[in-house]
Formats: sequence, structure tokens, C-alpha cells
Amino acid sequence: MNKQKATKFISSKEVKREWYLVDAENKVLGRLATKVANYLRGKHKAIFTPNADCGDHIVIVNAEKVRVTGRKEKDKLYFTHSGHPQGDKLKSFEKMIAEKPEKVVQLAIAGMIPHNRLGAKVIKKLQIFTGERPEFSKLKKLEV
Repeated sequence: MNKQKATKFISSKEVKREWYLVDAENKVLGRLATKVANYLRGKHKAIFTPNADCGDHIVIVNAEKVRVTGRKEKDKLYFTHSGHPQGDKLKSFEKMIAEKPEKVVQLAIAGMIPHNRLGAKVIKKLQIFTGERPEFSKLKKLEV
């Protein structure tokens, strides 16, 4: 009889985490978000375990210079609600990128990770900044 090896599952404590720097200048928002979400979850590693936090830390700079394709710049809307009757608000991509560019990138990435306790843990390893940050120049560059 042929003995099979048992699948090795790792815990979050056993993972070696890396720090990556992503420059969002002239990058398409959706393509940037998918790549970053995969690195945050750890799907690029051979030791990936779906129920454990295996991912790396990501620092994104130049968030205000991210772009979208097609007519999304005018047509894409962001919805918020205050919880009160008629408390809904809609903002276009143009207004959001002018007011809160970090939020635009963060929402795109957060939509691509699990919406549970593990996802809440994973999203904390993401840092987003506007403009260049020379203090992060020593981090590994992640091409998107």
C-alpha cells in the first residue's frame, strides 16, 4: 500500500514576512489592487494556507497618481451611508481621488480580501501614502 505524505499546514507564527514598496504612479487601480491583495494574503508563497495569515507587509506611495481606464474617472461612484434615513452619499472617483486618494486605493484592495476576521487582520499590514516617501527607499520594490 502506498503511503501518502500529510499536507503541512502552517500557523501564522511560522511565517517569515517581507516588506514591499509599491509605487502607484501611473498604475491601473484594479491591477494594482489584485497584485497587492495577493501579496497581503500570501498567495504568492508555496506555504499559502487559506485559514492563516501568511502574507507580507505592503507600503504604497503616490496613491494620488493612480489611474483608472475607460470612463470610470467620471462614472465610478463611491457610496457611504450615515445610518440615518436618507443619509446616503455618493462621490465620484474624481472627487474621492482629490479628497482622499489613500481611501480609493484602500477600498479597492479591501474588496479583494476576505470579509471576515482574517481579512481584518490582513488589511492591517497595508500602509498607503500620498507623494514620495524617501524613508521607504530601502524596502524591496514590488512591480505591479
